[in-house]
Amino acid sequence: MNNLKRLGSDDVLLQKYHPDEVDLVNGLGSLPSKDLQWKLYERFTSLGYLFTSVISPHAILSGYVELGQGVQIMAGVIVQAGARIGDNTLLNTGCIVEHDCCIGPHNHLAPGASLSGGVTTGICVHIGTGANVIQNLNIGDHAVIGAGTTIARDVPPHQTLIPARNRIIS
Repeated sequence: MNNLKRLGSDDVLLQKYHPDEVDLVNGLGSLPSKDLQWKLYERFTSLGYLFTSVISPHAILSGYVELGQGVQIMAGVIVQAGARIGDNTLLNTGCIVEHDCCIGPHNHLAPGASLSGGVTTGICVHIGTGANVIQNLNIGDHAVIGAGTTIARDVPPHQTLIPARNRIIS
């Protein structure tokens, strides 16, 4: 890591490197309802740059998985047969994507999120830490599934779901 040079800004990259000279990695994380990761990806791909994928050697991927451009798959992730992962999607530590899921572009599955088989997500979906999505559901574009939420019905676009309020019983 000590051999990496810091460029300083996106403009320096654009001035110094032609798209044929460099592959990019989108190092931005994701926050619900914030599209910074998507905007960065769209800006550079529209200029002809490519994003390379980063896959942890500690992830488990079936040999029958389709990966888009610039996906990031962290340690402990499990992706099963028939799953398709869209461009610029981040599968964070320990999340599970079961068989035949279709994850749209620019999604973020936070640590420990779990999608049962056949789940389909739209564009820019954020699934929070420890959330669970039951099989064969559809999650619309720009939806946010809050940490710890269990989803048992389709989620329309631009909806935010959170778990019931915590209660203290004495």
